[in-house]
Amino acid sequence: MSVLPSSVESSTAAPSLQFPTGFVWGAATASFQVEGSTAADGRTDSIWDEFCRRPGAVVNGDCGEPGADHYRRYAQDVELMSSLGLGAYRFSVAWPRVRPSGGSLNEAGLDFYERLVDTLLAAGIQPWATLYHWDLPQALEEQGGWTSRDTAYRFADYVTSVVERLGDRVAGWMTLNEPWCAAFLGYASGRHAPGVTSPTATVAAVHHLLLGHGLAMERLRAGTSAPAGITLNLFPVRAQSASAEDTEAARRVDALQNRIFLDPVLRGGYPADVLQDLAPYGLPQLIQDGDPEIIGAPVDLLGVNYYRALLVAAPEPGTEHDGSPSEWIGAEGVRFLESGSPRTSMGWEVQPEGLTELLVHLHSAYPRVPLYVTENGAAYPDEMTPSETVLDHDRIAFLDGHLRAAHAAIEHGVDLRGYFYWSLLDNLEWAEGYSKRFGLVHVDFETQRRIVKESGRWYADVISRNGLPAE
Repeated sequence: MSVLPSSVESSTAAPSLQFPTGFVWGAATASFQVEGSTAADGRTDSIWDEFCRRPGAVVNGDCGEPGADHYRRYAQDVELMSSLGLGAYRFSVAWPRVRPSGGSLNEAGLDFYERLVDTLLAAGIQPWATLYHWDLPQALEEQGGWTSRDTAYRFADYVTSVVERLGDRVAGWMTLNEPWCAAFLGYASGRHAPGVTSPTATVAAVHHLLLGHGLAMERLRAGTSAPAGITLNLFPVRAQSASAEDTEAARRVDALQNRIFLDPVLRGGYPADVLQDLAPYGLPQLIQDGDPEIIGAPVDLLGVNYYRALLVAAPEPGTEHDGSPSEWIGAEGVRFLESGSPRTSMGWEVQPEGLTELLVHLHSAYPRVPLYVTENGAAYPDEMTPSETVLDHDRIAFLDGHLRAAHAAIEHGVDLRGYFYWSLLDNLEWAEGYSKRFGLVHVDFETQRRIVKESGRWYADVISRNGLPAE
């Protein structure tokens, strides 16, 4: 059962900030977080199914069941999207459904995505597909996962299967979502699946994820004319001071977080400082003849996932890293500082000005690549009233601030073409389990009842205006 929003009354006054005609307004989800039905229709385990079974790996021992039961309730969820006026829905395809255990094609798995895409199109909503949002088949992880070069080729074969079925109907394609998380959280700190803690494995995973992206782009070019690219989680990195030590700390973090992915995809190779920083972990030896050309083939768009900026400082003098696993390879002692901004329930500072800064920088440093904000959102403890209204004014303020920041970037000349809120639905927030809620739509995980939050109603009004109301 759903509680749909009442019709939104648009103001008769002109909005103070108008977005470009044709601007894409959407929301996003990921397969493992929302689908549930983890053993249905031939799906096999992903690395996240296995990771969730590890004691202490995920808050409360939560797992992909029930998710938001999107696998069975997708038609209801498309009705919700339509009621909000969404122009696009960014979803991810589960590799273990389409090629269970990384092996042969499973038609039943693809049938689900075909039904989803056709239902979206019937509702006038553009389908945007992400081909990898971290749910690597567990069987491939047992053969080396992303540390193995072969996984990139297996990924390309899976991509071909998806594009052959859906390539004529999907409006936009993303090869990978946030390869930084897949590599650095999955193989360095071990905070995400598969839970490995090896710097050498991490660097191999980085390169093979990028190779997978390039190979996937080749398959997309052969199978569809729809625009395609990659989605990266990017952060402005600021040094605490202009000292040489703090500047070096910022350089290292920016290299590991941003440029290690941006430059190979958009400039045709790793930056010299990244190659030098990661030489002790074997990066130069991983690069085979032809790899830079495959990885750096032109993309049609760049997806930008933005949540906050990073303020960093050099390690405290005289301190040494204690040897615990860290995602910051070669920069383990760098300090991450707080600026004093309000925080979400994830502990992330709310910094909308960082989105403007990031988009303007990308437009300047990597010109001629159209940009889409493919994730931006906030977790807050929602308040349910006796009348079953979900009050989330903090989330509305977050959205308002970040959309104004996006508009400011457009005014600076940035070619920003769309915005996807994260997330459409409350869901499994990875290692945080069901304890954090990002959705525009509240999900009761006991009953799977959906209730549109006040933020969802607010966003629907923005979409109807194609702009923001007066301050």
